Amino acid sequence: MIEDYLRQYGLIAIFGVLAILVPTGMLLVSLLASRVGLRPSNPTTVKSETYECGVEALGGPWNQFNFRYYMFAILFVIFDVEVVFLYPWAAKFLKLELFALIEMAVFVLILLAGWAYAWRKRDLEWRS
Repeated sequence: MIEDYLRQYGLIAIFGVLAILVPTGMLLVSLLASRVGLRPSNPTTVKSETYECGVEALGGPWNQFNFRYYMFAILFVIFDVEVVFLYPWAAKFLKLELFALIEMAVFVLILLAGWAYAWRKRDLEWRS
């Protein structure tokens, strides 16, 4: 039994090491490619300007933005991630028992309560 726990934690440790080594390795290869001359580097003032969706930016890079953008982004991420949790349950729906159905009903009720709260606070409306 203890070997099973160690094997599972060993897999987690391997994934953790890979999660650090892969991006670090990519950055180092990119740095090496720029030193050798494989990756071109031609910085200009036009390339260094702020770019957003093909529209020229107004003001500096540290302008304040409307909080509604942040609220919509957070709500999208929350509900998007929560919906991802529904897919494995739906895939195994016929093999699951009553407890899993009740558990998912509680999960969906919590989601609906969050949605109702956001709606009640008028965070889902775009006011100009």
